[in-house]
Amino acid sequence: MDFSCIEDCSKCCIEREYYPTKKFGKVGVLILPDEKKKIESLAEKNGIKITILPRIGVSENKSDGPDTILAYQMMGREQNGNTCPFLNMESSKRSPHGGYTCKIYDSRPLACRAYPVIESAPLTLDSKCKFCERCDAPTGHVDSELESLVKIKDEMKTDAPYIWRYATGVGESQDKDLIENGWFLV
Repeated sequence: MDFSCIEDCSKCCIEREYYPTKKFGKVGVLILPDEKKKIESLAEKNGIKITILPRIGVSENKSDGPDTILAYQMMGREQNGNTCPFLNMESSKRSPHGGYTCKIYDSRPLACRAYPVIESAPLTLDSKCKFCERCDAPTGHVDSELESLVKIKDEMKTDAPYIWRYATGVGESQDKDLIENGWFLV
């Protein structure tokens, strides 16, 4: 069965999760450094306020933080981190599968293009995707999604000895005492 969005679904654009633990807060959409200015420009062009935070950094020395940022993340528009700012929930217009439309679909980040593929070897699809919930095995044509994931992995390759992860400080109000903010050496 080939991958396709489930009727009326926009779950991947709405729900954000804590990763790798609640301490780090909810994650946003992964944005590579060369995509950052483009996404900021698209937000300005569409009159949309976005928040882009660091996500992964590296350093040659153990220090107070990274020397280089390998990836950023675009946070959701809701206070709890959910809902992509580019998801058009105000319009009655719907995508071909009936979900909400993306205001930048043709220019969306590689991470959005890769979804629901979350690992290339072995091929792994996100079990939280409504389509993938119905699949018994990761089959189907996901070639373009896999290609996007491989590009992301290639961009994030590093020989730096220290890897840093950014804690967003964003999440559900009941988790506020567990969520940190700032850089952590991993």
